[in-house]
Amino acid sequence: MSPRLPVLLALGLLLAGWGGAVSGCSRRETLVEDGRRTGTLHVALGAEPGGLDPQRQITADEMQVSLALFEGLAAIDERSSRPVPAVAESWTPSADGLTWTFHLRRGLQWSDGASLTADDFAWSLRRALSPQLASEYAYLLFVIRGAEAFNAGRQTDPAALGVRALDALTLELTLERPVPHLPAILAQPVAFPVPRQALETAAGGRPWPDPARFVGNGPFVLTEWTPNQRLVTTRNPHFREPARLHALVFHPYEQATAQEAAFRTGLLHITSDLPAARIAGYRAEKSAALRIEPLLETNFLRLNTTRPPLDDLRVRRALALAVDRRALVDRATLGGQPPAIGLVPSGTAGYPTTEGRGYEPETARRLLAEAGFPGGHGFPALEAMGFTSDTNQKVLEALQQMWQRELSIAVTLAPKEKQIWVADERRLAYQISLARWIGDYVDPSTFLELFLSGGGNNATGWANPDYDRLVREGSSEPDPARRIALFQQAEALLLRDQPAVPLYHGTHAFLIRPEVRGWEPALLGFVRYQHVWLE
Repeated sequence: MSPRLPVLLALGLLLAGWGGAVSGCSRRETLVEDGRRTGTLHVALGAEPGGLDPQRQITADEMQVSLALFEGLAAIDERSSRPVPAVAESWTPSADGLTWTFHLRRGLQWSDGASLTADDFAWSLRRALSPQLASEYAYLLFVIRGAEAFNAGRQTDPAALGVRALDALTLELTLERPVPHLPAILAQPVAFPVPRQALETAAGGRPWPDPARFVGNGPFVLTEWTPNQRLVTTRNPHFREPARLHALVFHPYEQATAQEAAFRTGLLHITSDLPAARIAGYRAEKSAALRIEPLLETNFLRLNTTRPPLDDLRVRRALALAVDRRALVDRATLGGQPPAIGLVPSGTAGYPTTEGRGYEPETARRLLAEAGFPGGHGFPALEAMGFTSDTNQKVLEALQQMWQRELSIAVTLAPKEKQIWVADERRLAYQISLARWIGDYVDPSTFLELFLSGGGNNATGWANPDYDRLVREGSSEPDPARRIALFQQAEALLLRDQPAVPLYHGTHAFLIRPEVRGWEPALLGFVRYQHVWLE
């Protein structure tokens, strides 16, 4: 979507009577006024979803929609960030931690009224791990016995997977190693059930999910999807816990400025973002609409280690050491974000603050000279990309200026629509990419597993067997102190080889109307929409 399209759309809706137009002497309802009367919540997304198949999603915007349409064995509680029962009413690990038994609630149904059973979950997990699906999030499920070999095509028999439906209400998972946070993994969209009956009907080229034939098991069902305009969901009458809202409508916007304009003109109850330059103004006004909440997130640069000159470690480290992170958050992001030396946010399941090298411009210049580019002379053209957003543009411009000032090198900027940015990262069609990662659960492994060799979210071309070993050992280590030590060793290797440059950790600044209730602060960004209502 072009940066101007959401604004033009908002104005068009106003003129059409959607957003508070005046006809004669009468004033028509805005969307939010209508929503308050009808129980319809209007929420912004930061981009148009690339798809609604939960097992193939990779962006936070797509997953937000899946949380309305599907539900996993477990869910993430907003306030505690811990897994809580969802489709499964309880679970029990074996004494050795290798076998988990999940007990499903009785009477569960898909949105078409068909029974939802443990076999649906078993089939769905096998689908998520199939090499044909090529799910980039499949690596989260590699804790299941035989999953990695099955996903790689080295094992073709689904029966070899540690996934078994013992009966209609009992699912058994056998693991490669003990993983105490398994329920949190199963709260991720990649582990959501998908309707075999709908997928088989969709075979033959018809899209899935399709509003006309949508089947899910979440609190809402998909009833309309108009690309780049809106995605409408309505209450699922077959959900185990009836939603308090009648409908939930998602509106995609590439720019936070357009979201704010839509909020002010009555088109949105909640934005997903807020322009950094507007935060101070809302604070000064002491606006009740402003929320700034902690977010388990790291914003960082991916460096494509397969392309010169970034295949030279000295160049990668020079770029990292020339970044003044404190200036970056004070002058560009403006949301109170903590500067990041390490990838894992401090305090994540007891993880200590990473000690490392930060802003060292003299060392950066020396390393660049050692790489053959003294004073930046002869340095080839570099391009830094990021998905289109107000904050990303300001961050990229600040980095561009720092590299020019400290290293005398020119870096061009390439803002891209989110789906194009994602595709370019995945096929390594970039040099530098501004990225962000919100933790899937509160554990260091959710950040460190990003850079496992060949992982679906690595996207740097970097691979280090020692790093892989340390991350996997840490993930299965039962002793907390030993576990943290293994993760710290892995992170030290990552920061030494510098395929990524941590910039700052997250906060979430957004606008929300006072009539919205049940929208809890969420460290992981996950919302259980069935608990939200309009007062």
